[in-house]
Amino acid sequence: MQAFLKGSAVQSVRAQKDKTSSSSSAGAERKTRAVPWVEKYRPKCVDEVAFQEEVVAVLKKSLDGADLPNLLFYGPPGTGKTSTILAAARELYGPQLFRQRVLELNASDERGIQVVREKVKNFAQLTVAGSRPDGKPCPPFKIIILDEADSMTAPAQAALRRTMEKESRTTRFCLICNYISRIIEPLTSRCSKFRFKPLANQIQEERLLSICEKEELKYSRESISALVQVSEGDLRKAITLLQSAARLSMDREITETSVIEIAGVVPPKTIDKLLQVCFRGTFEKLEVVIRELVDDGYAATQILTQLHDAIVEGHLSDKQKSAITEKMAVVGKCLLDGADEYLQLLSLCSLIMHQSNN
Repeated sequence: MQAFLKGSAVQSVRAQKDKTSSSSSAGAERKTRAVPWVEKYRPKCVDEVAFQEEVVAVLKKSLDGADLPNLLFYGPPGTGKTSTILAAARELYGPQLFRQRVLELNASDERGIQVVREKVKNFAQLTVAGSRPDGKPCPPFKIIILDEADSMTAPAQAALRRTMEKESRTTRFCLICNYISRIIEPLTSRCSKFRFKPLANQIQEERLLSICEKEELKYSRESISALVQVSEGDLRKAITLLQSAARLSMDREITETSVIEIAGVVPPKTIDKLLQVCFRGTFEKLEVVIRELVDDGYAATQILTQLHDAIVEGHLSDKQKSAITEKMAVVGKCLLDGADEYLQLLSLCSLIMHQSNN
């Protein structure tokens, strides 16, 4: 009887183990599936980086000779700065040594002078040698990537300057930032500078179409054009919006309307209506239109951006455009300082009305 009970207990334990193992494997499958498309389609090698020919050419030569200078990548967000250096590092070290030889610090990390003196300095002082497990030659230096370097304090940047000099035999630095003017001169003079340009519309379209094919999405040409227009050269933003639109549409076709809704962009017809009231309407009508815009939840900064593009491309004279854009700069500053959106938009549109009637 006891043997029978023991046997049944063993069987129940096995069944439980099988259930947990099957659920864990299902969970692992879900984890592998649930990857943001930005990470899923991030370039794995330097050749896959889009539109930055000069940077790719220099890096490929450096990778062939296994000799790399200190680098400074700057340019708008979503143009491939971080992806490029990570792809280059993977090619240099291979997947096994990558984690040991590369230290990546992002804006989310504390990067005051103390971190530079301790974490960065300690990592830079480590010596490296040997070859990769696959037999390929491995460069005798490590790479420290400082992403969003323009948010580092001036004392931390000054401390980094000395570390760069002292550890030049064993370490290469790659600084990544949006604004090069916020990096101190002694650091910029120690690095090879590369400007990353906003991606051309055609390049963005090609990347988005290839993702649509791989993910088997239904889409219209107008929706892809809308994605490119809304992202303004930022491929990361375009891919994220595409993924959101795909989740919203599910099995249906991704439309231009859904892209505009997800992006939080004011529909072009609404901007045209606002400008028509400014050019030909009355102040009372203008008040009503602006109140509707604010009540619909559109961000005043987004309206300002789209109004700017429409005014610059419009039929007004250069003198009128300069007066309006100057007022736009003042309104933009007031909005950043927390001013009332309705009053600021009313102030700007009344000036547009005044200028167009002159």
